[in-house]
Amino acid sequence: MNVSIVNYGTGNLKSVYKGLLTAAELIKSNNNIKIKVTSNPRDILNADKVILPGQGSYKQCFDSIKNISGLKESLDEFVLIYKKPIFGICVGMQLFSTYGYEEKKTQGFNWIKGVVKKLKIKKKFKLPHIGWNDIKISKKNLLFKNIKNFSHFYFVHSFFFDVDDKKFVTSLVNYDLNFTSSVEKDNIFGTQFHPEKSQKKGIIILKNFLKIDF
Repeated sequence: MNVSIVNYGTGNLKSVYKGLLTAAELIKSNNNIKIKVTSNPRDILNADKVILPGQGSYKQCFDSIKNISGLKESLDEFVLIYKKPIFGICVGMQLFSTYGYEEKKTQGFNWIKGVVKKLKIKKKFKLPHIGWNDIKISKKNLLFKNIKNFSHFYFVHSFFFDVDDKKFVTSLVNYDLNFTSSVEKDNIFGTQFHPEKSQKKGIIILKNFLKIDF
């Protein structure tokens, strides 16, 4: 199995790569799992699974993807035509949306309809939302196999994905208000939290993604 981590100049690539290596070691016959950090559209299309990390603003991240020739098109083809699994992390998940409103209104991939907007919280809650927080699993899903409800994961963000159709929201997190912490739609998976920074439970999430078999 070939797994491509998309390198478009933003994202915690080293931690994601190390997290995936650790997760792969927990899977029997893991010698067949090859993990590659790449920005080459051909590598994306030839992969069995893709990880889309994200760090920075929505606009910055999507502009960076569009500035690499053929990258956006290859991701669209991978997800919509070949329908192979993709996992978006933090802003990587937010880019699945229709629009983001960080810096200015920016069109996203529109794979899951909805918008990304700033958290409106009370003054006693600081932004960005940084640190560990419990999630509430809202429906059975593939990523959270062997994860107990109210497990805690590591967050770093100020914006959230307001999904139009809540059936695609698989867990919520509360930071003054409840908002999306993970999504799943067919072959599309994402978490607002960082599994690569969430110790053992985060590694289980990555392992679950590697084991998904369509």
